[in-house]
Amino acid sequence: MTDLSDLLRHDAVLKDVPAATKKLLFQHLATVAATLFGVDAREVADKLTAREKLGSTGFGGGVAIPHAKLAGISSVTGMVVRLAHPIEFAAVDDMPVDLVFLMLSPLDAGADHLKALARVSRRLRDRLFLAKLRGAGSPDAIYALFTEDAVRDAA
Repeated sequence: MTDLSDLLRHDAVLKDVPAATKKLLFQHLATVAATLFGVDAREVADKLTAREKLGSTGFGGGVAIPHAKLAGISSVTGMVVRLAHPIEFAAVDDMPVDLVFLMLSPLDAGADHLKALARVSRRLRDRLFLAKLRGAGSPDAIYALFTEDAVRDAA
């Protein structure tokens, strides 16, 4: 399954986010996550920062998958962000990041968290898919790319 419709809501796709640093990005993600998912913004920012201290979630190709487990989340959920300008992320390939998939999971998610992380990672390693994401003109178009299998199945 390449579609991520079970992890991504339509309103959780942001385009041209103007974050100049990783810290500012995490603060922005946390604020939006608080609104969308009813979680505490400070806790989200703190957990993302703590996870990042273990090693960069920038896995190369201009992509990062910051993730955290927290209370108040009932299932694994995500947010997609295309940045207005790439930012330094200490990624494994030293390339700046412009595409971000935030993943939040319940504290007890365990295997579900890891499986979702693997699915997102596989999807975001596809260079053709990344080119389409970077060329998408709207959040709707970005969402459609992530959920195209689900859309096709519904037709």
